[in-house]
Amino acid sequence: MTQTNLQPARVRFAPSPTGHLHLGGARTALYDYLLARQTGGQFVLRIEDTDRKRLVEGAEQELIDGLRWLGLDYDEGPDIGGPYGPYRQSERKEIYQHYAKQLVDAGYAYYCFCTPDRLERVRQEQQARKEASHYDGTCRNLDPDEAARRIAAGEKYVIRFKTPKEGTTTVTDVVRGPITVENRVLDDYIIVKSDGLALYHLAAAVDDHLMKITHVIRGSEWLPTFPLHGMIHRALGWEEPAWVHLSVFLKPSGKGKMSKREKADLMKDGHSIFIKDLQSLGYLPEAVVNWISLMGWSYDDHTEFFNLPDLVDKFSLQKLNPSPAAINFSKLDHFNGLHIRSLTHEDLARRIKPFFMEKGFAADDATLLRIAPIIQEHIATLDEAVDFAGFFFKDEITPVPENLIAKGLTARQSAEIAEKSLAILAALPDLRLETAEPPMRKLLEESGFSAGQVFGIMREAITGQRVSPPLFESMEIVGRETVLARMENAIRLLKGLPE
Repeated sequence: MTQTNLQPARVRFAPSPTGHLHLGGARTALYDYLLARQTGGQFVLRIEDTDRKRLVEGAEQELIDGLRWLGLDYDEGPDIGGPYGPYRQSERKEIYQHYAKQLVDAGYAYYCFCTPDRLERVRQEQQARKEASHYDGTCRNLDPDEAARRIAAGEKYVIRFKTPKEGTTTVTDVVRGPITVENRVLDDYIIVKSDGLALYHLAAAVDDHLMKITHVIRGSEWLPTFPLHGMIHRALGWEEPAWVHLSVFLKPSGKGKMSKREKADLMKDGHSIFIKDLQSLGYLPEAVVNWISLMGWSYDDHTEFFNLPDLVDKFSLQKLNPSPAAINFSKLDHFNGLHIRSLTHEDLARRIKPFFMEKGFAADDATLLRIAPIIQEHIATLDEAVDFAGFFFKDEITPVPENLIAKGLTARQSAEIAEKSLAILAALPDLRLETAEPPMRKLLEESGFSAGQVFGIMREAITGQRVSPPLFESMEIVGRETVLARMENAIRLLKGLPE
């Protein structure tokens, strides 16, 4: 339901195509999407690809695919266009140069000709004096005519923002409130590199203004340069957007910031911080959205289960929490189970099919639709369906003979139970639940054996597993002839075991 009391928000998700879409980026995109949909505004995808050295081939398409998998459809972007394009920063170089020159001409920025070697020497000297690394201001007051001559002569340069050295600067974050810093501790940051490409500080400010962005939602790693971004807007005479810096993600232990380098260790446990991995690990996009929505935001102190429309209705910036959020994969498993159980049988069958096909099973739609209701309560991830229910698609199964021996019984006694069970099943006209279960329950009463013993032998014989979907429902799907053949095979195996 659109909140009519709020002005339409224009928000942007602006990732760099330098790697996989991770949880932090997905959460930012989610909050962008929710605010845009809630207010009847627009959600913009902008690709910040000015760091050409770190670009990863295919990363942009993976970002797009990840957003669409999560259900976060954007209104404007590099692949669909829009009224404020282009939506890749590498295609907007001349725009940034125009505004950089405007800052220089107005005295808010300057050309810097210091070489990397000189800057490194300065940095080392500052370290020796135990000072924080910063630009020493050599070119800060360079005569404009001299700068023009050096540029004309082909000398390489960058453009730095001329940060005030006295007084304070206050910027306001929606989550944290006003933040005031002493200007003397701020550096003269580079805003245009020597290759003419703008750095984030200038490019994002220009794009946010020209694209009419009303809210900038981003990670807390931008807090140290937040004052600079406010200064750039003010220097250009632009109204600032509402700034929203989200909480940091901590490792599952709660100790230390989560890093992309943790991937290998997480994957060993069937977890990942990358959206593409979560998809292949059998997580539902609905569950991932539910999970990440609550890492830094809450609706109240007890409601946790949300789908995307719920979140659009209930989300608010005012309930964001700046405190670090530990990544809890157990919670993801919990949400995934809840969302799996909320699917229709048809939807669940459709979603598990690719996992069966990937493992080489010829999983037909009709059988999957019969399987879905009996596994839905038992799986936490979609990929678990394959190990749990793969026996439905096997021509033959090979039980471990020793596993056919019921607890507390010998191989001979287990074989006798299997023979009695087979005789009952073979005499039945079909193996529907209502046909097969009553006579098998009667066998339990007459034999004195437990359900665990009798049905355990049957389960191992028919599925090749100690844990499986409900036995009688499984038998009906496996089919009468196959069930009887598997029971006969189990009897042969049991009789071949030594007493």
